[in-house]
Amino acid sequence: MSNYATTIATILEQVRSREQTLPLRNQQCRSRFFLQPHPTAKVCLFFHGFTAAPYQFAPLGKALFASGYNVLVPLQPGHGIAGDWNGDNPPPLPTNIRVYQNFARDWLQIAQNLGEKIIIGGLSTGATLTGWLALNSPKTIDRALLFAPYLSSSLPPLDLLIEILPFYYEWANKDASGNFGYHGFPIPRLRLFYDLGQQLLEQAASQVNTPMLIVASDRDRVVSHGDEKALFKMVVQQQPKSWYHCFDSKFDIHHRMMTEMEGNEYQDLVIALAKAYINSEITWMELQEIKAFLVTKVAFEKAVSSLNLEQKVAPELAQILSASD
Repeated sequence: MSNYATTIATILEQVRSREQTLPLRNQQCRSRFFLQPHPTAKVCLFFHGFTAAPYQFAPLGKALFASGYNVLVPLQPGHGIAGDWNGDNPPPLPTNIRVYQNFARDWLQIAQNLGEKIIIGGLSTGATLTGWLALNSPKTIDRALLFAPYLSSSLPPLDLLIEILPFYYEWANKDASGNFGYHGFPIPRLRLFYDLGQQLLEQAASQVNTPMLIVASDRDRVVSHGDEKALFKMVVQQQPKSWYHCFDSKFDIHHRMMTEMEGNEYQDLVIALAKAYINSEITWMELQEIKAFLVTKVAFEKAVSSLNLEQKVAPELAQILSASD
């Protein structure tokens, strides 16, 4: 058996054994791995959202696997565990951010054994963790995809409450379709990510970073769009191949944007955007130049050709820019 095959077998057996002993809340909460029979040019590592589970990245993972990449979506510590959880008996979410940070570092090291370039990404608090990892491992990570990163809340008073209130919060959409994670959580467990998000904003201006795609949506009422834009402005100054994309309200894409199962009827657009960024080599300014051509009704192919970018643009970009009109 090759070293690669042995590595894969070891990863799968260790995760299977660990998740069997938890046990899991349901099968949707298990870690998801989409692995090729050989090392790949790109390896994608994704972190799911707070109280959720790896099912959030199953559609994107399958799409990137079909493109020839290895994809890892591990279950985060304290998540997806079966139990009768409530305010008196809360789910066992970590109480120290270092648990998440060590988890992210460990999986980054695992990803390095499966291919060449490392792509990381996450949703909400998973995007916050992604940003932190990218900031602290810029030489190891090729690109980072931050979907609706939780840097702060959409309403500042909520941030104050998160800092001071100790109570248990139950999600308003706990019974919504596609919600296979926990129905609630102690507020201090979320504060870990608020603090991490503020740290990320403070450090991004001065530290070397990884090229990032930051994805927002006009219909997302959970996180601060101002902070998303502020992070992008800092990152793009250091990494010109960073992009920012905000989905128009006409698509009705909310915070849980990764799957149709969780309410996003335009799941394919999110996947296309991710593939466009991962597989393109153009800067933010070059992207703006393409958009300027399209405004004048020049066809996408002609715009790209006029700018001599044919070899640097992924085909999915045409779909994204067409949908943005």
